[in-house]
Amino acid sequence: MKQALIFAAAGLAVAAVSVPASAATSQKVEQSVWGVSGLPSYVNMYIYVPDKLAAKPPILVASHHCQGTASSTYTETKSSFVALADKNGFIIIFPEATGHNCWDVGSAKSLKHDGGGDTQAIAQMVRYTLTKYSADPTRVYAFGGSSGAMMTQALMGVYPDIFAGGVAVSGVPCGCWAVEYSGDVATNGQWSGPCAGGQVSKTAQQWGDLVRSMFAGYAGHRPRLQLWHGTADTTISYKNLAEAVKEWTNVLSLSDAPATTDTKFGGTHQLWKSQCGFGVLETYSVDGAGHGVSWDVNTAVSFLGLDHVEGPDPEAAACPHGGAGGAGGAGGAGGAGIGGASSVAGAPASGGVGGREAAGAGGAISGGMSGFANGGLAGTGTPASDAGGASGSSTATPTAGQGPVPAGGSANGGANAAGAHAAGNAGSSASSSDGCSCSLGAKSDGALRFSLLSFVGLGLVLRRRWARSRTE
Repeated sequence: MKQALIFAAAGLAVAAVSVPASAATSQKVEQSVWGVSGLPSYVNMYIYVPDKLAAKPPILVASHHCQGTASSTYTETKSSFVALADKNGFIIIFPEATGHNCWDVGSAKSLKHDGGGDTQAIAQMVRYTLTKYSADPTRVYAFGGSSGAMMTQALMGVYPDIFAGGVAVSGVPCGCWAVEYSGDVATNGQWSGPCAGGQVSKTAQQWGDLVRSMFAGYAGHRPRLQLWHGTADTTISYKNLAEAVKEWTNVLSLSDAPATTDTKFGGTHQLWKSQCGFGVLETYSVDGAGHGVSWDVNTAVSFLGLDHVEGPDPEAAACPHGGAGGAGGAGGAGGAGIGGASSVAGAPASGGVGGREAAGAGGAISGGMSGFANGGLAGTGTPASDAGGASGSSTATPTAGQGPVPAGGSANGGANAAGAHAAGNAGSSASSSDGCSCSLGAKSDGALRFSLLSFVGLGLVLRRRWARSRTE
């Protein structure tokens, strides 16, 4: 059954940090300013530049869910990523597929480096931002849920030269969505039934070769990924997490078995480490959760390194000599993740990420969360924001269905299509053949923290070397 996805990202409260009032807001940049010839005309760029930028600001790309917009994503993240950008001085790009139901992550154009699809449009937004704001080219990240998660994984595969890492919630492996994808918006040809249903399965080698074919000849550093998925997801099958693990263990030249396996956030947590011992692939399987899986925003922010923006990417700090994983050569087999094993081979990354600057101090994030875009849950000490929301403790996990609801769908649990106040208990979202409304929650307990090295002098030297390697 073909469906339209709508997936709203929950906010993050920076309860322990005083965030100054900001006059900044999300601004549209015309494609005639940032674009190049051949890009999709329907893709728009919105950007959030905080009033006080870091000296060399990182960039976060926040891609919307199906039926979302740049404006809705800005609103949904206003008390989370936007508030954190105000505090730490990084830039957020809100891309928008105007008039389209979902992102194109299935066409040949989008699955080829600079092929003229939606992925190139977003990459070009990043290139423009890097130049205009003297941003850090070694600290570009992506985040998204549902269709935005699919775009995040696609960006990691097609543009490893631009992105250092990504967090994807309820997505699919890069390239999976191409199966039965036509891109015809009028006939819902943006939907891949086989991929959504978990019917697309490949070996680790096949997945890896597919990703490498998207940027032929590339042998540089590959970005790290954090993946979240509910085991009871009936919209995007949980089987896609296993396929994504096979894909990225191969691409990153990782072992078939994770370095650690434990229980966190109501499910299984697995971590794969690079040759230098840094975690470059992390998965969270949340038991019993559906498409609107609860995810921990502090953990996501820490994984990307956006809790500390002065200095290098945390992976570069931990692996200053380029031992941060591998490019995964065309003939190299990577390890299978969930189900099936394969040998580990493939060349390590050429040059790696050793040039990223050293880490500096930054404020930790703690407390509850606030700000479902259309009714939701707020952490203790933080008022609900945006279009209403009930209060809860920082350890509470109820979520509410998101509005607006596509035709044929209805939201339960107290939230309605207009985004009225949400009831405190779990608000699941009903769906029909015409569409579904899927909520995304986030927990704030048990936030992970990476230990970042703070070698500023060494980082500056290595950064110059890395910059030279990219231009040669």
